[in-house]
Amino acid sequence: MKMENLNLQNLLDLVDGAAIFSAGGGGDPEAGYRIADKLASEGYTVRFVAPSEVPDDAKIVNFACVGATTTVEYDADAAVKALRILEEYAGFSAYATIPVELGGFNTLAAVDVAARCGIPVVDADGAGRSVPEVHLKVYTIDDIPLTPMVVADLHAKNIVIAKETADSKAAERVARVLAAEWDNSAYTARRILTGAQVKTSPIQLSLSKSMQIGKLLRKTVDPVKAVLKETGGFKLLEGIVDCAEQETEAGFTFVNIKLRGVHESAGSMFEFKAKNEVLVAYKDGKLAAIAPDIITPVHSETGKCITAEKIEKGNKLAVLGLPAPQKWRTNKGLELWKEVLQRSNISEEYMPIEQLQ
Repeated sequence: MKMENLNLQNLLDLVDGAAIFSAGGGGDPEAGYRIADKLASEGYTVRFVAPSEVPDDAKIVNFACVGATTTVEYDADAAVKALRILEEYAGFSAYATIPVELGGFNTLAAVDVAARCGIPVVDADGAGRSVPEVHLKVYTIDDIPLTPMVVADLHAKNIVIAKETADSKAAERVARVLAAEWDNSAYTARRILTGAQVKTSPIQLSLSKSMQIGKLLRKTVDPVKAVLKETGGFKLLEGIVDCAEQETEAGFTFVNIKLRGVHESAGSMFEFKAKNEVLVAYKDGKLAAIAPDIITPVHSETGKCITAEKIEKGNKLAVLGLPAPQKWRTNKGLELWKEVLQRSNISEEYMPIEQLQ
C-alpha cells in the first residue's frame, strides 16, 4: 500500500489550489490555513492515498461542513465526533476520509478529521469544485445514497442521525435546515463509499492537482496566467468592484457583485451571482459563464481566490472561468445543476465556457 505523507507546505498549497476550484465558495481559505498550521504544530501526520491504492472492500467517509459561507468557526474535536458517531451507528471503521468538494476550508476539514483519527485522506473528491447543495455531488449521478448521515452542530452539542431519506435532495434539506437552525453551520459525515466505488465515482486525483495549482500560485511570476494554462481556463475579466451586495438566509450566503473592467477589460461591465458559490456571470449583459463550469474571483496580482462573501466595493479582481469536470457535463450532471440554478432564479441554459469564450 503506497501512501504519501504531506508536510505543512503541501497543505498550504492544497488550500490555495482547492480554493481556485471553489467558485468563490468552499469556505474561507484563512480557516484552511489555520487547520494546516494546527495539524503541523500539534504533530499530526497527514497521510495521502491514491484511489487506486484503496482496498476494494474498505469503507471511506465523505466529510464536510455545511452551511452559509459567512460562518467559518471550526472545532476539530466536534468534527471528529461526527465521524465516530457515524462509524458507531453504521458498525464499521473508516479506512479513510474523502473531501466532498474542493474548497479552501472544506477540503481541509476532511484532511483534519483523517489526520486526527490516524487514517489517510483519499486523493479525490465528490465534485471537483465547490457546490452550493449537499446532494450536488457526482455520487448522485451514480446513485450512491447520501445516508446514513450524521449532522452535528459546531461543538457537537446537537447531533442528528439521518438513517435514510427518500433521495439525496431530501438529505440536503435535512442538513440545510439543521445548519440554518444551528447558526448557519454544521458538520456532516455521510456517503459511505467502498474502495471499489472510490476508484470510479469521485473526481480522481483532484487533491494532488490542487496542490500543483497551489505551487504555481506560490512560485510563478504571473500566477493567473500559469493557473489558466494548467486548467485550460479563461480570464473572464479584470476589474474593480462597483457594488457588492450580500445576505445570509436559510443556510446560504447570497452575493451579487458588479465590476467595471480595467486594462484589457476596460469599458466592459461585469456581474456575477453567488449562492455560497458563484453560479453565473455576465459580461456587458451577455452570459459569460454558468455552472457547473467554475467561476472563481481571485486577487489580480497573487491569483489567490477571494471568496464571494469577502468581496468589497473597491476590490481589484480577476475573474477566472474553468471548465467543469467532464462528469458534470453529462446529461445527468447538467440536470442536477439545472434544477439548482432554477431555484436560484437563473434561467439560462448551460453552454460550455469554451464556446462562450
